[in-house]
Amino acid sequence: MVKSLAKWSKTELRRQLEVVRGHRAPTKLLKNALYFIKSRRKWVEGNIWIYHDRIVYTGENLPTNIDGTEVVDCEQQMVVPGYIEPHAHPFQLYSPHRLAEYAARYGTTTLINDNLGFLLECDKKKAFTVLEEYAKIPSTMLWWARYDTQTAHKDEHLLSHSLIHDWINHPDVIQGGELTDWLSVLQGDDDTLHLMQETKNRGKRIEGHLPGAGENTLVQMALLGVSADHESITGDDVIRRLDLGYFVSLRHSSIRPDLPHLLSDLQRKGIQHFDDIMMTTDGSPPSFYEQGLQNQLLKIAIDTGIPFEEAISMVTENVARYYGIDEYVGKVAPGRIAHLNMLQSTKDPTPHSVLAKGEWVKKNGQLQGLSYDVNSVGDFNESFALDWSLSEEDLHFSMPVGVEMVNDVILKPYSTMADVTKPCLPAESDECYFMFIDRNGNWTVNTILKGFAKSLYGFASSFSVTGDIILIGKDKRGLLDAFEALKNLGGGMVLLDEDGPVAELPLHIGGMTSDETLETLIEQEKSIVSALKERGYPHDDPIYSLLFFAATHLPYIRITPQGIYDVKKKMVLFPSIMR
Repeated sequence: MVKSLAKWSKTELRRQLEVVRGHRAPTKLLKNALYFIKSRRKWVEGNIWIYHDRIVYTGENLPTNIDGTEVVDCEQQMVVPGYIEPHAHPFQLYSPHRLAEYAARYGTTTLINDNLGFLLECDKKKAFTVLEEYAKIPSTMLWWARYDTQTAHKDEHLLSHSLIHDWINHPDVIQGGELTDWLSVLQGDDDTLHLMQETKNRGKRIEGHLPGAGENTLVQMALLGVSADHESITGDDVIRRLDLGYFVSLRHSSIRPDLPHLLSDLQRKGIQHFDDIMMTTDGSPPSFYEQGLQNQLLKIAIDTGIPFEEAISMVTENVARYYGIDEYVGKVAPGRIAHLNMLQSTKDPTPHSVLAKGEWVKKNGQLQGLSYDVNSVGDFNESFALDWSLSEEDLHFSMPVGVEMVNDVILKPYSTMADVTKPCLPAESDECYFMFIDRNGNWTVNTILKGFAKSLYGFASSFSVTGDIILIGKDKRGLLDAFEALKNLGGGMVLLDEDGPVAELPLHIGGMTSDETLETLIEQEKSIVSALKERGYPHDDPIYSLLFFAATHLPYIRITPQGIYDVKKKMVLFPSIMR
């Protein structure tokens, strides 16, 4: 049972029955609405009765008691379920409630969220307290339970079995995963397999993370309980997963904008029905969401030639059916939470009006006041503070192998010819000094990074998959200056030239997250990304580059708290140095 969905008391249920019987007025009436019933592939015109946060009736009848009811004539309008994002990473600079607040304005009113930020940044008691607060906001917030942290930590027992167990059993958690360290499970990791079994025994789904997986791997992972995956990059990848019984999320993100070619490929291969397919933005940075979330994916699908009825199901009913929550979301029908979007046309899926839990988020294009204080869900962890210093003695770069960026997130080893004893690297090269430093100052990994920038004096970030400190620059003095600027900023990202800071992105919640609105974050992100690209960053998304330097679910080598790590061999090539 999902606590934040089935939350009506006996008294509330009786009152809902009274509305249907005509003894109590609905709070809202949407009359003459055109809505789609997928089970018979038919649009019908009818009336939608809402009592507070729940749809209590859909059909031809009008209520006999409308004393105090807000009546909205929906003639010439389509009413569709609120959109669902099945794979949100809600700590990508923004905080979860800020993402939910922004997403709802564009019609995405249910988010199924990664819990990794909570695992890394606060204790269980505080995390679960915040989840209780999130359950009170107009959007529906549901969660995953991670089995691993995507990196090689100094503390290999950062995630205890009991902690993961408690997350799996939390009533607002509806899936395990995403399972990034699946190879270890195949090779005999019975601890994770036990947690996967526990997840399935609780009737919850497990999502895989299976890039490049062939038939044999997919079959084995299905036997172990994985039932969905979002890593398809070709139509054949999608079809292979569908044929093996998987649900498939088609991804369209800042680093994998794959949706148009995936949909075109599937249509060329004769796919006409998309019942077991969903769509996700996969936790992109703020600027990717400038025009919304699932509404944008829905628009891509429509423009690619997918019938509206199939496209809308990929962001509503298909998702709800897969997760077993279609009693509550994903349909316009009695018993469902009153998440509803009103559209003028099937060609434009960005709603002009949005209801979330029966409250107006947007009405006739105008944003409405929220019924909750967004600050009440507040900071979920401590503020960021560095009470230690960095000195020239820390700037030794003797490692024989450097790290080269293949693209935004893939790293490979290379042999550098740079003279690392000098204070600056040659201006004509794309090599930078790189330091990965424990946020408590206990260890450091010093290497040369190729392919990040050409003319970067100094850059510092507390935003990384582990929450530790990244310093990058051509000048060793620039590394020290950037570190001091980060301390003064109180966490986040800061880029400097010799004259001082050029661009800043404050992340005052644990150095990882901002409580600013997404509108503000979008502008801050654009500023820092623009400054990096002006200094030679050649790829698409430096935010994901910073996040994933230490992420061991990606090839080929990673820069982790343990040191330079070979992903395939699962071994540390060059250990981190204790300070």
